[in-house]
Amino acid sequence: MGDEAQGTGLPASTEAVWGVRARPPKGPRPGLSLQRIVDAGVLVASSEGIEAVSMSRVAKQLGSAPMALYRYVRAKDELLALMTDAAYGPPPELDPEEGWRPNLSTWAWAHMAALRRHPWVLRIRAGGLPTLPNQVGWMEQALSSLKGTGLPEAQKLSVMILLNGFVRTAGQLAAEMDSASQAAGSTEHEAMADYGRTLGKLAGPDRFPALNAVLSAGVLEQQDSPDNEFVFGLERILDGIEVLIREL
Repeated sequence: MGDEAQGTGLPASTEAVWGVRARPPKGPRPGLSLQRIVDAGVLVASSEGIEAVSMSRVAKQLGSAPMALYRYVRAKDELLALMTDAAYGPPPELDPEEGWRPNLSTWAWAHMAALRRHPWVLRIRAGGLPTLPNQVGWMEQALSSLKGTGLPEAQKLSVMILLNGFVRTAGQLAAEMDSASQAAGSTEHEAMADYGRTLGKLAGPDRFPALNAVLSAGVLEQQDSPDNEFVFGLERILDGIEVLIREL
């Protein structure tokens, strides 16, 4: 399965997860499967971090020889792409009757939830545009949400890319904040409050008047939910899309 697929020019593992390349019917039943390999990779990433994932480590998790994995995936980068698709899982079910705004909001929150379940996904460098079934399904759901808005197809795609970028950035920040608070042995709320006190000692009002206005207002101490900034950013993006639609 290491050769590129003849019909699509994509890796054979990509064809396999789409169900367009079946296992050869002849020969002994293999002890491994592509699904088992991907699941083992996700388990290693979730328990030990993405840095721990290697073909040899995944093979050890499966009780197999590393070379056996190459029958299904030809390189680590290919495995990481498959793991990312598995981590996202299928897109959320959306109700066409709800309208574009509630559906895009549901999509964004589900996307954020996936990143919180598997923050290691954010450490994987994108190797190209999405071609795997779950990620393509997420694209389809976001684009379908905009049906009936009157937006040109190009703008529908731009909306999806904008929203995807926002969620990934928010997910990255949330993961970094979570890591920092865990290292400090505190909650995110406590970490933000400590950060505010530290800035207050370092950044004087003469040099940083705007920042000190925020600190004096106790804004960082009031950030009692890690979702506050996500809610604010998401709603402002949706507000902008609503203006765009109204102006058609």
